[in-house]
Amino acid sequence: MFGIGPWELILILVIALVIFGPGKLPDVGKALGNGLKEFRKASEGIKSESQKEVS
Repeated sequence: MFGIGPWELILILVIALVIFGPGKLPDVGKALGNGLKEFRKASEGIKSESQKEVS
């Protein structure tokens, strides 16, 4: 997964916990998930439009 091992992932999660705190962490995760979903949706739209142009 992007060249990130389990120890690096644990370190990132600990840093996020320290920065955002346990109360805000679910909100941050939800916002990150929504952002990724929108990014995938937009990239699929661009991909389909470029395929239409080629056809």
